Amino acid sequence: MRTLLHGILKGIAICIYRIMCLFPVKQDKIVFGSCLGKSYSGNPRYIYEYMYEHGISQRWNIIWFYKKKPFIIPGSKQRAYGEMRYLYHMATAKVWIFDCRQPGFLVKRKGTYYIQTWHGTPLKKLALDLEDVFMAHAKNIVSYKKQFAKNSNCWDFLISQNSFSSEVFRRAFVFENKIWETGYPRNDILIRDNVPNEIERKKVELGIPLNKKTIFYAPTWRDDEFSKKADYKFRPEISFDTLRKELGGEYVLLIKHHYLIVDSQDWSVYEKFIYPFDESMDIAELYLIADMLVTDYSSVMFDYSVLKRPMLFFAYDETKYENDLRGFYLDYKNDLPGPISSTTKGLISDIRNYEPERYQLKYKEFIEKYNTFEDGSASERVCKYIEGLLRIII
Repeated sequence: MRTLLHGILKGIAICIYRIMCLFPVKQDKIVFGSCLGKSYSGNPRYIYEYMYEHGISQRWNIIWFYKKKPFIIPGSKQRAYGEMRYLYHMATAKVWIFDCRQPGFLVKRKGTYYIQTWHGTPLKKLALDLEDVFMAHAKNIVSYKKQFAKNSNCWDFLISQNSFSSEVFRRAFVFENKIWETGYPRNDILIRDNVPNEIERKKVELGIPLNKKTIFYAPTWRDDEFSKKADYKFRPEISFDTLRKELGGEYVLLIKHHYLIVDSQDWSVYEKFIYPFDESMDIAELYLIADMLVTDYSSVMFDYSVLKRPMLFFAYDETKYENDLRGFYLDYKNDLPGPISSTTKGLISDIRNYEPERYQLKYKEFIEKYNTFEDGSASERVCKYIEGLLRIII
């Protein structure tokens, strides 16, 4: 019944979108979205804010899309994903700016430009580089690759964090259009606001205690861990009870799910130790206030390394993830600039005994390869490209 209803609603949306495409494209309209409307964050946010702060946005009719409720965004209009006005704005916008794939039925019109900012340097294999697929809604690997290639073929421009990403994107996305190697606008804040008074201000704003060190736990999602409703789950093999017992006197733990995870957790029993944040939170602000990062196979490692702070890797299912689910572009055991553990006990030991000198050379090599353009000016570079594009449009 759920599948039938979904099919009916999709059919209606397709018909409405086709009708909306009868309206002329508005030459002054730009639409933005991040994480399918789940947050006001990522590269789109910082591109827009640069445009707003420098007066560029005043010349354009800018629409932001949201999923649940409007965000606090200065100087722009907002519309909800899925409503009729959303379909109208998608059909009539001159420029699309998104950080992930949009629904496949939204066919880009001739004369519309699609700027895909993407959302991370890839550690895990992507798209057409995958050998199999286990994701929700994916019928089989052949169908998945076909749909991905069809979607990426609509992108006119793609933003890249480094040359490594550009090479992977060309192949994995079958992308033949223009790649802008600018660095990620979302990381400008890690250069600009990485000062004690700004970090303290953000901690106070978020209710994080100033007298304890902060650990940010940011794992990725697992392709094969989802419910019957196709919602991805958060089930890491880690003991939060043990972490609190062993580290609670000195540390607090920040937790943020990947935006694909739809899984309610009751964190109230860990009050004053665990500080959870939902998908609406801008992850860059959590990077800034974290003294160290704990992750697994997430691209957060490439962004967080801009800060040159300790990174630790909790990879309890590394063998399965590499051999069965995804596979890696890096040598996981040898290329990462931090200790790798597979048990809660091992992670606690790594946190307590972390030695920066031990990973200094690997960290330096990691930064040189993946943070080539991260100098705090990525937003400016991207907006110069966009301004050049818009001048051509005008």
